[in-house]
Amino acid sequence: MFAAISSTWHGLIFWLHLLKRQVIVALGQPPAYSPAVLVVEDEMMLRMRALDIVEDAGFTPIEAINADEAFAILEARSDIALLFTDIQMPGSMDGLKLARAVHARWPTIRIILVSGQLKLSQSDIPTNSRFFGKPLEAKQMIAELREMIGHG
Repeated sequence: MFAAISSTWHGLIFWLHLLKRQVIVALGQPPAYSPAVLVVEDEMMLRMRALDIVEDAGFTPIEAINADEAFAILEARSDIALLFTDIQMPGSMDGLKLARAVHARWPTIRIILVSGQLKLSQSDIPTNSRFFGKPLEAKQMIAELREMIGHG
């Protein structure tokens, strides 16, 4: 019974997320250029929440489910202004290793690292990066995104 309720709840949340995106497209928002933010999160619900925060901050969200997919996106695109990544995720590298690799290869990309289980100090993360614990507070994250990217 719980699995059916959980599945229905996740389906409803996913449907609402898609509906929000369709409304934005139907209204024509935002046709103007907005910097792209790459969100890397393996958990669907948390990824959708992060994508909504990025959109609400006025930026274009791009999603990846792991570091390998994120790295491929970064190699294919030149418009990523900020990497927003979870730390603990499956794949060949975790979010902290991804952040270090991105900082080394693309030093102009700003980085936000998030985790619900780890606590990192500024010395643990790449220069000009920021760390936040989960759960994320939307207003704070929107303000941080705007400050780091330089819009807002």
